[in-house]
Amino acid sequence: MEIVLKDLTVKFPSRDRKKKEDVVAVDHFTFTVPDGKLIALLGPSGCGKSTTLNLISGLLVPTEGKIFFGKEDVTHLVPEHRGIGLVFQNYALYPHLTVRQNILFPLENRKGKDRLSKAEMNAKAEEVARLVQIDQLMDRRPGELSGGQQQRVAIARALVKEPKVLLLDEPLSNLDARLRLQTREEIRRIQRETGITTIFVTHDQDEAMSISDMIVVMKDGVVQQTGKPQEVYDSPANLFVAKFLGTPPINVFEGQLRDGGLYIGEERVLDVRGETLQSRSVWVGIRPEGFQLCPDGPLTCALNGVEVMGRDISVLSRSAASVNPTVRSIISTENRVDTSSPTVRFALRPDKVFLFDRESEDRLKFALADAGKMVSGEQPDDSQQTSLAGD
Repeated sequence: MEIVLKDLTVKFPSRDRKKKEDVVAVDHFTFTVPDGKLIALLGPSGCGKSTTLNLISGLLVPTEGKIFFGKEDVTHLVPEHRGIGLVFQNYALYPHLTVRQNILFPLENRKGKDRLSKAEMNAKAEEVARLVQIDQLMDRRPGELSGGQQQRVAIARALVKEPKVLLLDEPLSNLDARLRLQTREEIRRIQRETGITTIFVTHDQDEAMSISDMIVVMKDGVVQQTGKPQEVYDSPANLFVAKFLGTPPINVFEGQLRDGGLYIGEERVLDVRGETLQSRSVWVGIRPEGFQLCPDGPLTCALNGVEVMGRDISVLSRSAASVNPTVRSIISTENRVDTSSPTVRFALRPDKVFLFDRESEDRLKFALADAGKMVSGEQPDDSQQTSLAGD
C-alpha cells in the first residue's frame, strides 16, 4: 500500500496565556511511502514524528493537508476503517488474557461479513505466532514473558488483522541493548516476509539506519532530509542531519575559507575550490572515520588518550577550534599511536569532511583544488588519499 502525505500540518492551541500563537507540531510534511517498504521517521523528542504517525493512523486529524492510502483519501477516515496495525511503545497487552487471547482480540471484535469462525481465527493466530516465533508461548500471560516476547505478542496482534499498513511507535525503547538488537532484526525479517508497508518511529539513529529502506529526518515538525540511510549519512543536507546521524557523532570545528584553502584554527587542512566558497567562516564536520593518522598531517590535536575497541582504535584528542569537548577519531588497529607524545596529527579524507554555512547551517559542496569532482559523499580516488596523507 503506497501512502501519500501532502502538506500535513498540525497545530495545537498554546497553553501559554502570554503567547497566543498556536504550537505547530508538524509543519507542511510532504512525503510518499512506497508500497511494501519500511520507512523510519527519525528525530529527537518533540520533533513531530509520533504526531505524524498518529495522523497516518487516524488518531489525529490534520489542521491542513491530506493523506492518501493508494488513491483513497483517508484524511478524515476513522482508524478502524483504515486497515492499519498499530504497535505502541508500552505494548498495551491485556494482562489477564493469554498470548493467544491477546492475539485473537482484534479478530473477535469483527462483525458482519468480516466475522470469522473460531477455527479460522485460531488458524490465523497460530500463523502469526509462528511468524514472530512465539508459537510455544500461546498459553502464557504477559506477566510471564520477557520484554522482547511481549513486544512480539504486540506485533502479532497487529499482524493478525492482515493490515495494509503497519505502524510502529518507538517499539524497542523499553528493551535492553542486546534484546533491542535482536528484536529490530526480527521486525525487519517479518516486514520482508509479509511485504507490509511499514512506518517505524524512533529517536535511535542506529535502529533507523540498520533496518529501514528509507529514513525521514525531522526537527521541530519540519522534514530536514529524506533518502536511503547510507546516502543521508554520506551526504547530509545540513548540520543538524550530520550531527544526528553517526555513532560516534561527527566532530564539528570552527573553520575558515580563505585563499583557496580550508583552515581549522591556523592550520590549512585542505585546498578547496567552489563557486560558493568565497572567504567566510564555516562549520567543518569531520566523521570519526575521516581522520588518517599521519606524522606530518595538516591537522594537529592535543592527545588525550587511546581506546582500543577490538577491530578499531579510538583516538581521543582536543582542539581549540572544536565544538565538541573531545575530538574522537576512529582508525585501524594496524596503526600505532605514540601515547607519549603530547600531540597527534591527522590527514583528512575529503569524502568525510563536510562544510556548512555558519548562519543557515546548510551544506556547502566543495571540490579539491587539484580535482574536478565535487565532494558530496563520493569516495576519493587513491591518488587523492595518497597526496593528502603526505606519502
